Amino acid sequence: MRSETGFDPALYDRFPTNEERPPEELKQLEAIWCKPRGWQLLTAVNNNYVGFFYVAAAFLFFLLVGVLALVMRVQLTLPLQGVLPQETYNQFFTMHGTVMMFLFAVPMVEAIGVLLLPQMLAARDLPFPRLSAYAFWAYFVGGLCFFASLFFGLAPDGGWFMYPPYTGMAYSPGINADFWLLGIGFIEISAIAGAIEIIVGVLRTRAPGMTLERMPVYAWAMLVFGVMIVIAFPSVILGTLLLELERAFNWPFFDPTRGGDALLWQHLFWFFGHPEVYIIFLPASGLVSMMVATLARTRLVGHALIVLAFLATGFISFGVWAHHMFTTGMPNLSVGFFSAASMAVSVPAGIQVFSWIATLAIGRPRFNAPTLFLLGGLVTFVIGGLTGVMVAMVPFDWQAHDSYFIVAHLHYVLIGGMVFPMFAGFYYWTPMTSSRPLSERLGKWSFWLTFTGMQLTFMPMHLTGLMGMPRRVYTYLPGREWEVTNVVSTLGAFAMGAGVLVFLIDLARNFRFTTDDDAGNVYGGGTLEWLPTGLYSTRSIPVVKSLEPLWDDPELAENVEAGRYFLPGSATGLRETIVTSPLRAEPQYLQIMPGPSVWPFLAAVMTAGFFILMTIHAYYPSFACGIFAIICVLRWLWDTDRPVGQEVVDVGAGIRLPTYVTGPGSHGWWAMVILLVVIGMIFVMGVFSFLYLYGVQPRFWTKPADLGGLALILPAYGAAGGLALWSRHMLAREATQLWTPGVLFLCGALALAVGIGADIWSWNRSGLSPSASGQGASVYALLSLEAALAFIGLLMAGYLSARNSRGMIVRPRNNSLDLCVLFVAYAAGQGALTAILTRVVGG
Repeated sequence: MRSETGFDPALYDRFPTNEERPPEELKQLEAIWCKPRGWQLLTAVNNNYVGFFYVAAAFLFFLLVGVLALVMRVQLTLPLQGVLPQETYNQFFTMHGTVMMFLFAVPMVEAIGVLLLPQMLAARDLPFPRLSAYAFWAYFVGGLCFFASLFFGLAPDGGWFMYPPYTGMAYSPGINADFWLLGIGFIEISAIAGAIEIIVGVLRTRAPGMTLERMPVYAWAMLVFGVMIVIAFPSVILGTLLLELERAFNWPFFDPTRGGDALLWQHLFWFFGHPEVYIIFLPASGLVSMMVATLARTRLVGHALIVLAFLATGFISFGVWAHHMFTTGMPNLSVGFFSAASMAVSVPAGIQVFSWIATLAIGRPRFNAPTLFLLGGLVTFVIGGLTGVMVAMVPFDWQAHDSYFIVAHLHYVLIGGMVFPMFAGFYYWTPMTSSRPLSERLGKWSFWLTFTGMQLTFMPMHLTGLMGMPRRVYTYLPGREWEVTNVVSTLGAFAMGAGVLVFLIDLARNFRFTTDDDAGNVYGGGTLEWLPTGLYSTRSIPVVKSLEPLWDDPELAENVEAGRYFLPGSATGLRETIVTSPLRAEPQYLQIMPGPSVWPFLAAVMTAGFFILMTIHAYYPSFACGIFAIICVLRWLWDTDRPVGQEVVDVGAGIRLPTYVTGPGSHGWWAMVILLVVIGMIFVMGVFSFLYLYGVQPRFWTKPADLGGLALILPAYGAAGGLALWSRHMLAREATQLWTPGVLFLCGALALAVGIGADIWSWNRSGLSPSASGQGASVYALLSLEAALAFIGLLMAGYLSARNSRGMIVRPRNNSLDLCVLFVAYAAGQGALTAILTRVVGG
């Protein structure tokens, strides 16, 4: 097989070695990856701790919204119940859907990925551990503040979908809607940070030899999951920002009387909202695919087909967003396209279901707790899939769209596709993080209560909906014959609650968190997460030669624990992991990983404070929190780009790797490219909004700014990109002064600011006001995005200048400079596109 990077695959034959490793190496690893104690838990960045915290926090939100659901079911049990007033019910309803989707479902699957992936890939940790810690604390602190709004009567009440015009200032004049808009937008930023970590981790930190063909199916699921987040979530971030701009500054994006359009929100929201269903489902499907093979005691049937199904689902799901908009009066051609796409996306889901059934059929499954939860989820998800095909048919959807039939369908898909697999995963992987496994007896009780309760709760809702009960109502009149089905649904909800309560009792009795003395491979899994581990993950990083290494090499665990593979100790005396090539997982360099730090925690708290204080209009404290958040982020980054003394080190068996790499080969470069894709998607959706409003409201369009302004704007942007790239070139030239690249980059950042300043000045001269029309609002939204990038570019220039003054920008290449150059060059190109597009369209 031809090498991808020049690495000789024959070197793998040196492993496992026969040499005995000195015990001092293991003691050194334990000292470097030491356990945090007391307040040091706030500084922990290791995935064992951050992943556990993440899972626990997401499950806490699951319990909280479960309580809200039970109270709502009591309210709807009988007609004209007075348990909740209408306004309070609307807040409960909104918080239930919002927290379930934004604070439980997506964070939970992301949290499980943070916990499992490093062990499954045999990496010492994910490549950006401080970013993982920041993402968790931002999510947890922001999520708790958001949920607490319920206790002060400030919770949003516009539904988890927040449709304008009901959420505009005319109908929601308080700050309730602002809590949703700023809170959810902020939490989605946390999700994107986690997605960047997962994508780079899967592609660049796999164990040597773990080619794409040998990569666990769960890692494939998480890779597609991360890519979908990067593409889908910018849309809802933009939507929340636009609606908040309309509420705060009267920019009419969604006001049809001034050139906006309320359906623009639905397009932005559902471009994110429907793929989110698959964003939740795919990681759960990956978990099921991992577990079903082990529990059936056979290899997974159709591994390659399942991977292709993941890729197909990720692709097709972005053509399904208007599935939720069939009743809005879209053109018939559009309705037909989205209806076909809605049916097509069920094909890859069917491939996965049949693969699991075939695996169970040819294997010898043991009907323990995780197997029961898998089977229950399979049955439930198939029912939800069948009703999904029904609502994909437009005539049926017209009849059922606003009824409880849709509520039943949604919950069957989400509970069957994600919640049951989550509980199965808890029972299956708890022995990896606990010194004791969970109880089989209590697990079976939990399953039967939860499964029976789920069917009793939501199966009757199909009938309730077909009988005409509308969704999103807080009560109903007697005499509609809805009483019996609602009583059954409420009883079922409490049975589900009892099942979750039994699970909590099981946790309290048996779960004992540990990082080194776990219960072990209880179910006999064949993948690398079941290797003996400590806080440093595996004692040594093995060479992977198959999909189920532990099944195919019974001595692998012993050899790994004896240190007979890569990195049997610390080559530099610091935290390390091996970065491998994205396709064939060939070793490329040794990544020096940052250790514990309080700065990600402080940055997350300050970021949450910025958004929460902004919501309650405490602007000066909010700006202070924003400044402190920036300082904390810069401080955490300060010591993450330092070359160590050894340029090349021995990582085992005489194989030597560099300790510092720049350019496209570095993991930081990959992360920056993914971040720019996120920013690019925000820009693309902003352009979509601009063109959409022009298409539906052309009578509000006026003559755009004079093209003559481009004579200053485009050269400024060209200078910005050129100077930034030149600074990178000059760093490599020994003849230049070391401060020259920093000065050139600063000039490039200033040119970027000049470009956006000239663009804004040109539009101000044209007389276009952002509050006058949808055209003005969309133009100034695009300009605001570019201004934010220019501000970040200036921050980067200051940061590089500070590092240069301390001698931390070294020749011939430097990652900090490389990444900043990449950012400013992109921002310059986007600014030029913005300037041209906004002047060409219209008139």
